[in-house]
Amino acid sequence: MFPYLGLKASTDRNQIDERLQYQPKVFEFFTTANDMTPAGLDHLRAMVGHVQDAGVDKIVIHHPMSYQGEHNEVAVDQTSNPDGYQFLMTSSKKLIELAIQMDVQVLIHGAYNSPQSAILSNYPSIEAARKVTFSRLDYFQSIGGDHVMFENSISPLFDFGDPEIERTVIEHQYRLCYDTSHGFIVLHGDNAKLRASLKNLRPQVVHYHFVDSMGKFHDSLELGKGAIDWQSLKSVVNVNATNIFEINLKDQFNSQEMRASYDYLRAAWGMPVTD
Repeated sequence: MFPYLGLKASTDRNQIDERLQYQPKVFEFFTTANDMTPAGLDHLRAMVGHVQDAGVDKIVIHHPMSYQGEHNEVAVDQTSNPDGYQFLMTSSKKLIELAIQMDVQVLIHGAYNSPQSAILSNYPSIEAARKVTFSRLDYFQSIGGDHVMFENSISPLFDFGDPEIERTVIEHQYRLCYDTSHGFIVLHGDNAKLRASLKNLRPQVVHYHFVDSMGKFHDSLELGKGAIDWQSLKSVVNVNATNIFEINLKDQFNSQEMRASYDYLRAAWGMPVTD
């Protein structure tokens, strides 16, 4: 029953088994550039199978966040950073191929948080960089179909809460991952605007990252530790979607903050803490 106990881990077997002991309904893999090597992909494939064998059929693979010390940006400039561009395209295509083979999902960040100055050092305008972003997302959608989704960011290149971005993602009929903390930060901590954004995009959201925030910067707080009004979000989320709790952990081998967030949300929504 939605919301699910959704947990996230790297491809480390010990992290994965710590999560699996709590019988999550949704599992998301955090990957790195090392997971995109031939050996890394073999290990990832084995770990996806391990999670499936544990009875979890709702699995998401998050594409690598960084490459050579920089964010793995969809809008990476092909001319000034050919290696970064090649990694973006190759890693995304490899993950989509794996997802289709194993019937799981791939999550690609539409952007991260490159400052406008960095964006404008490679593109003549934010609009031009957005055009590149959407062109590449269109490509990933064309090859990934219902196995790929795109997550919002705090960058002006793919920030939910921005009316123009929301109109475009609706027009392109993208399958979406909505990160609540990213939306809240973009909207400067305005709960009413966050609810409106979630409601507007609800039909296309297939996955949520439930994360709290103070709405000022990327803080990834446990639910109830930030300023999001969780009770008010119950009526604007897509109950046919999946979800995880993407919380900063004190110990990567202990998912306590994620599990506490699940309990908090169910209590806030007037639901039993356990199914």
